[in-house]
Amino acid sequence: MLIDDLSTPALLVDLNRLTDNIERMQAKAVDQGVALRPHAKTHKSPDIARRQRDAGAMGLTVATVDEAEQFVEAGFTDITIAYPMVGRHMHERIRALRTRATIRFCVDTLEGIAQAAAAYTADDPVEVLLEIDTGHGRCGTAHNSDATVSCARHVIEASSLRLAGVLTHAGQGYSGPQNGETPEEALRRASHQETRRILHAAARIYEEATPQVPKDAFIVSIGSTPTMRFFENAEHEGLRITEIRPGNYVFYDAMQQSLGVCPLDHCALTVYTQVVSRHRAPNGTEKVFLDAGKKVMTTDTGPRTTGFGVPLYNAAYMREHPHAQITNLSEEHGWMQVPGGATMGVGDRLRVVPNHACVTVATQPVLYAVDRDEVMDTWPVLQRQAQAT
Repeated sequence: MLIDDLSTPALLVDLNRLTDNIERMQAKAVDQGVALRPHAKTHKSPDIARRQRDAGAMGLTVATVDEAEQFVEAGFTDITIAYPMVGRHMHERIRALRTRATIRFCVDTLEGIAQAAAAYTADDPVEVLLEIDTGHGRCGTAHNSDATVSCARHVIEASSLRLAGVLTHAGQGYSGPQNGETPEEALRRASHQETRRILHAAARIYEEATPQVPKDAFIVSIGSTPTMRFFENAEHEGLRITEIRPGNYVFYDAMQQSLGVCPLDHCALTVYTQVVSRHRAPNGTEKVFLDAGKKVMTTDTGPRTTGFGVPLYNAAYMREHPHAQITNLSEEHGWMQVPGGATMGVGDRLRVVPNHACVTVATQPVLYAVDRDEVMDTWPVLQRQAQAT
């Protein structure tokens, strides 16, 4: 089947670029002496996760219990839920999963630790990772705060929990340059900040709380595709980074390209869309409307993105259209402007690199694996499951 036989909008995954991206990140992990535990929330695809595993990845990272359940059902047995787990229902589902797989999850508050401690038993303690905030300002105890050691002690003192290590997500890597930095300098800063701060926090936990896990088995886990661009492992007081959890690297997207993480021709995911309407404005600008709106391409933007995705005029070589810009999205429409007139007419099709691949994938039921213009396979995307209350 050819891509022209597909209904639009559709998500296309270039097989050659996907394979190259997987192999490059795996080589990075080997070179730095760390395990690669890719974050599967980006692709939500067992088919892609198997390709990562076959290339050498050690387990998976997920964001939700839904994802954990469905990846276990697909045959994956070593999963980290990189999210603070709270609530009786969540822990009941995790307990059920632990009969079939190794499951660990994050904690970052005394309340969350207490809830987890009450949900498991000393006969079968569950592994948890203490989430550390190394600068993103989202979840996690501050890397240099007393709360970090206090939380670690509470985990260690709970007989039903086992402090397996620490975890961070340096989301500040998405913030872009600051104070006159170049994009490269910004990525280096965020990467070094992530590594240095998580290692110092881990060492302090060891000094003041003394986990039962030996230092060489203590997990020190970092993530974020942008910070992997310049990641270099390091050692501090006998501790090293043990695993990395990038996710977006399988596809990359317009955000990653604009941040300087990758060139456009590394982007493996495109939105396949067609022109449904076209009108000329009084100033001569052509207004072209696509059948992919915010329900497909997402309104997410980054500090250096322009518009809502990158329209391509040559998908084989990933050449950006020199004039077209997607300036707005409504639910089912992409609003594209082309100064001076468009070469595409109603019914014509084109590919767009979305700003944020992770959100784009989560909106669609399938991915189409393609080699140039030929559809080679169809990969289901995990869907959110309804849970009885």
